[in-house]
Amino acid sequence: MTEERLVEIESKLAHQDQLVYELNDVVTNQQAKIMQLETLVESLLERVRALGDAAPAGSVGDERPPHY
Repeated sequence: MTEERLVEIESKLAHQDQLVYELNDVVTNQQAKIMQLETLVESLLERVRALGDAAPAGSVGDERPPHY
């Protein structure tokens, strides 16, 4: 293996290492955002359930439209 070829391989490896670190940062940030969004969804689901539980049984949503 020539010196030039070895330098080329080492250079490519260094670039790949840098790319792996950058991709790791992206995945880490995405996971943090996913966890934040999951927390938000759970909070919203609890609010919707609470609103559903607080609604009276014969609420306006269960009435027939006036054209019937």
